[in-house]
Amino acid sequence: MLHRARLAAPLFAALAFGGTMAHAEPAAKPKAVLELFTSQGCSSCPAADALFVELAKDPGLIALTLPVTYWDYLGWKDTLAQDAFTKRQKLYAKTRGDGQIYTPQAVINGTVHMVGSDKANLEKAVKDQADTALPVTVSLDEAAGTLRIQLTPAAGGSDKPGGVWVLPISRLVMVPIERGENKGRSASYANVVRGMVRVGDWTGTQTTMQAPISSTKAEGADGYAVLVQADQPSKYGMIPGTILGAALSKR
Repeated sequence: MLHRARLAAPLFAALAFGGTMAHAEPAAKPKAVLELFTSQGCSSCPAADALFVELAKDPGLIALTLPVTYWDYLGWKDTLAQDAFTKRQKLYAKTRGDGQIYTPQAVINGTVHMVGSDKANLEKAVKDQADTALPVTVSLDEAAGTLRIQLTPAAGGSDKPGGVWVLPISRLVMVPIERGENKGRSASYANVVRGMVRVGDWTGTQTTMQAPISSTKAEGADGYAVLVQADQPSKYGMIPGTILGAALSKR
């Protein structure tokens, strides 16, 4: 069954989270960023996990897996989950104002959400947003221990301030689950996020910024994604909004 959690439930209380580039890495602009909030302790998640493994093979999509912690009490502690991802999912619900928190939940471009195993609905959401999604082109270059990130907005720029984030990822992870609702199953996960590092601010204009290459590293990571995401301050911290641009490393 679909696993849901309420924002107000005590058990699931919110958890605390220039210049010109000479050799920018040319990359096709992605059509969408898909984030899957999932859990190894959720019996309805394996179908979504498997779907995201397939979606991650599409070079036009950036499909990310963010395992959450709030189902750990069911008998199996998720080996990939982080409190920061639980918080991110809850902040998305606050941004939308609908309070919808469940697994498997897919969030497309930081805005709309749906059941993460619903392939037809996911494809429709990507198609519906095709003309307006990801207005910022992100190009990446590594040299001398530095990651250079070039941000080029579409004509007219952007009036949405936000942050630039580096997310170390593990491109494919297989986990044997020994207890809980998925006991005896082995699950596969694509582009598992291993951390989130804010490396700069987006001002709405063409920008080149630098970050230490260490920001792309984390235990188990063999690649990274870069997101440009609108945000706004609140009593809960910076609330994530629309994803404005993204790129996936080639290494």
